[in-house]
Amino acid sequence: MRRPKNKKYPWVRKNIVKGRIYWRFEKNGFRCNLPGPYGSLEFDAAYEAALEHVKLPRSKAKSDTIGWLIEQLYGSLRFRGHSPTRKSTLRGQLDWIKLEAGDLPFARMEVEHVEALMAKKEGPAAANTVKKNLSMLYNFAAKKLRYKGHNPARDAEKMKENTKGYHTWTESEIQRFLSYHGPRSKAGLALLLALNTGMARQDLCGSGRHMLRMRDGKQRIVYARSKTGVEADLPLLPELEDALKHIPIDQHYFLPKEGSQEPYVVESFGNWFRDKCVQAGVPGSIHGLRKAGAARLALAGATENEIAAFLAHTDTSQASTYTKAANRSKLADSGFARLKNLSNSSELLDSEKD
Repeated sequence: MRRPKNKKYPWVRKNIVKGRIYWRFEKNGFRCNLPGPYGSLEFDAAYEAALEHVKLPRSKAKSDTIGWLIEQLYGSLRFRGHSPTRKSTLRGQLDWIKLEAGDLPFARMEVEHVEALMAKKEGPAAANTVKKNLSMLYNFAAKKLRYKGHNPARDAEKMKENTKGYHTWTESEIQRFLSYHGPRSKAGLALLLALNTGMARQDLCGSGRHMLRMRDGKQRIVYARSKTGVEADLPLLPELEDALKHIPIDQHYFLPKEGSQEPYVVESFGNWFRDKCVQAGVPGSIHGLRKAGAARLALAGATENEIAAFLAHTDTSQASTYTKAANRSKLADSGFARLKNLSNSSELLDSEKD
């Protein structure tokens, strides 16, 4: 197919029907009309999508508003390429922004408007997520919609967060939880699965017999992390293998809803496990168990790549934090051992003087 003469918007031609001008995109059998005035942001958004053979849904928001910009992102290949879990999370965050400020023209937003939106959230992490998502929207507009204005979210003040993040379970907390609930209970199994496989909440909800594999006469657990699609292929440690043996043979999911054979939704499972933590008197979470499992590996001398494989991460940046912490602990132990040896030597010298 010969390339059209339109240099700015190849594959676009003008149609005039009953005195009205329509802009038509046609390429390799894909056809659609482009909305909005020629060259507008709305026109550009539809054109960028059409190049990838995607027809944007008709926007319900007023053109050039925050709500409209969010809808353009939803129709983009960038958004469509995310995992279902990431899409759901991001849609929830952006829909909140749309509800609070969807009718505001995004080109007229200033830093103080971004910070006012951030202030509506409870906690620094949630506020910083608003800043991050707004900045992403403006970057998307600049890259895909030829937006030439400034990005006010970039200059908004980032709130100070707790750098430690989720609390990492201690060995005493793990034992207290297992002593209270029992390792063969559903709560105990949830802890052992998270601790020994590094599964996140959404993966634990769908965990079941379909993940078990036999290799060289030994059972393994294999799954693809729903957030990233990265596959984990892990051996079953004895404590987890023993707990799994006591699951009824006709039970497909490891952790079904109470009185059901159906899996939990992620939020309900998190609430259920949080209640079990309160009952056992521990300040834990599923994510904290993932961290505890990674910390165990680091203290045992696992490499960054080995820890990344356990966490089903695509790189070793997060794994390095565990190996560094483990190395600091080992260095502290060896350093104090030197002090102890020095102290013993001093005592020996003193006794020789006497």
